[in-house]
Amino acid sequence: MAADKKRTTSADGKTKRARPASTAKKPTESPTPHPGMGAIPHEPGVAFRVWAPNATAVAVVGDFNGWDGKRDPLTQEGNGYWYGDVAEARVGHEYRFLLTTPWGELSRIDPYAREVTNSVGNAIVHDPRFDWEGDQFQCPPWNELVIYEMHVGTFHDPDPNDDLPAAFRDIIGQFGHLKALGVNALQLMPVMEFAGDRSWGYNPAHIFAVESAYGGPAAFKEFVKRAHQNGFAVILDVVYNHFGPSDLDLWRFDGWSEHDGGGIYFYQDHRRHTPWGDTRPDYGRGEVRQLIRDNALMWFEDYRVDGLRMDMTVYIHKGGPCSDTLPDGWSLLQWINREIAEKFPGRITIAEDLQNDPYLTKEEFEGGAGFGAQWDAHFVHPIREAVIVAADEYRSMASVAGAIQFRYNLDSFERVIYSESHDEVANGKARVPQEIDGGDARGFYAQKRSTLAAALVFTAPGIPMLFQGQEFLEGEWFRDTVPVDWDKSQDFRGLTRLYRDLVQLRLNRAGHTRGLCGQHVHVSHCNDAAKMIAFRRWDVSGPGDDVLVVANFSAERREGYRVGFPAEGLWKLRLNSDWQGYSTAFTGTQEGDVVAEPHGYDNLPASAEVTVGPYSVLVFSQDPQ
Repeated sequence: MAADKKRTTSADGKTKRARPASTAKKPTESPTPHPGMGAIPHEPGVAFRVWAPNATAVAVVGDFNGWDGKRDPLTQEGNGYWYGDVAEARVGHEYRFLLTTPWGELSRIDPYAREVTNSVGNAIVHDPRFDWEGDQFQCPPWNELVIYEMHVGTFHDPDPNDDLPAAFRDIIGQFGHLKALGVNALQLMPVMEFAGDRSWGYNPAHIFAVESAYGGPAAFKEFVKRAHQNGFAVILDVVYNHFGPSDLDLWRFDGWSEHDGGGIYFYQDHRRHTPWGDTRPDYGRGEVRQLIRDNALMWFEDYRVDGLRMDMTVYIHKGGPCSDTLPDGWSLLQWINREIAEKFPGRITIAEDLQNDPYLTKEEFEGGAGFGAQWDAHFVHPIREAVIVAADEYRSMASVAGAIQFRYNLDSFERVIYSESHDEVANGKARVPQEIDGGDARGFYAQKRSTLAAALVFTAPGIPMLFQGQEFLEGEWFRDTVPVDWDKSQDFRGLTRLYRDLVQLRLNRAGHTRGLCGQHVHVSHCNDAAKMIAFRRWDVSGPGDDVLVVANFSAERREGYRVGFPAEGLWKLRLNSDWQGYSTAFTGTQEGDVVAEPHGYDNLPASAEVTVGPYSVLVFSQDPQ
């Protein structure tokens, strides 16, 4: 099978991702790759380097020289680079570059600044040292990842007297909830320094600096270390399809521009246009490629993250959906993914492309971009539609079956599947419960059908992902000014238990649902009239491995409903999403273990009758022999 070349089995039997050495010709990525850009502390002093090819003179100014532009001029190194060593500079000092140009004198924040006072303030000479002692964390194999997406600024229980956004320390305070839920990967929306103190994060002003309102770089390192200690991988959302557009010192950095463009860091022609401003980086310019590559690797080298999720990559390798290709953007993605795979094996890169393009996750030697996985529009849109549409008659079981069985490149774990994400619950769309019943987002239909979607997220093949608060019926829509409503975690603690039980089954914690970590899926039963679906999941098959999932997409309770089973014998009910222990609003349909008889059905060798409640899921498996 094609996926075999990408997966190996470790001594403990867990499938892990392995990449073959690339045989593709590697382009010259930067004509003048300089080690050490920005401010590099040493003993004694700090070295400074900046790229400003159109400047006629450059100086560094800061706390160390009274902000006097005449005291510490930099020397030309060639190819637009300027360098200087300042013995009086120290870690913690604020600084800027002062550029003399034909367009006047310009004061700029260092493009490589690892720390800033704020998006329009000054760069800070950053101390890269951090005590990582004891951090030996290994990212789980990709077929055993369960991702929880969160927004740092709203994932907290706010102090009513405090109107500041949350910080990394506030998330650490909620680790107990996340550990009880059972997720093992935290995906953070962007933490690059952005304009203001509140934002989704997709407007990066300084990509090497960590948002000061969240606590800055030291706080983020402490967050990653504490996350690892608690068993969580950390995946970071990064934005390379555009910069800014506001508070952006990169804009006409050294004064030069053409055609009303943004200067040396940006395309100057029609390629500069994006939905978020005319600030698409120039992926064909070596120094810009180096900047983005350096940034991507910094998160692994300095912060020990376990993965990157790249925002809207279709605006990197194309002008956008249905637009012209940008070959330089494609080769940049290949370069970054190649470097990460070679230097940080086992870490994951995820593309948000949403164009159902299998080449995003193909290997570079096959012409692919080399991502480990991609967000899957093939799953989220049919599943959301199937649970949100009001009348049962309009739910398409064929679409649901297609969403369950879809794979990229014959690999079930090249896709991230979800029913809620920051994009799916904002910009005109709301949380699934709100979409189901805006008048009663806490009611029966909202609870039943939102958890029906969630049950498919955890039982269909793919890397499952939740969005913050989903597990306790967070409603309305996502806003960066509204904190998660933690009171709902008590009001709907039964639903949180349902999500916890789904996570436990997905990760095979009890040792009898290994098939949910496996590559294989087969929709064995698809009844559009009755709105019933059944599918088998397996790794190597057999007792303790084979899992049968039965889902009812109708408001009708199905009694004595026959479905096929992979083998005869006792099949234990591992989960009934209609159990009233999850919610008193549920019908509490009584269903238990079944004995599959040797009567073939659904092209399977055995069958049994089951009873399943409205908008409910049953999960069956056999005990290991």
